[in-house]
Amino acid sequence: MNPVELLAERARQIGAAGHFDAGSADPVPSPCISVCRMSPDRSHCEGCFRTLDDIRIWSTADSTVRRAIWAQLLDRAGIVVHPEASP
Repeated sequence: MNPVELLAERARQIGAAGHFDAGSADPVPSPCISVCRMSPDRSHCEGCFRTLDDIRIWSTADSTVRRAIWAQLLDRAGIVVHPEASP
């Protein structure tokens, strides 16, 4: 699988587990798929599609911010998830 397919599968799994639900008490898992390299223009990671700022703040971000980061990176990657599994 390529990074986009891996990331899409990770999003489906996390969504199915309810982590994207605003009412979930569980922390939103990281989108990291262990393909850690920046794009040639350094705008985002080619594995998880997070920006450097997203990566920098992830560990201290609350679940609302993490869901917003997920939504942005999925959009950046061109990944559409079903509404019930959306961040």
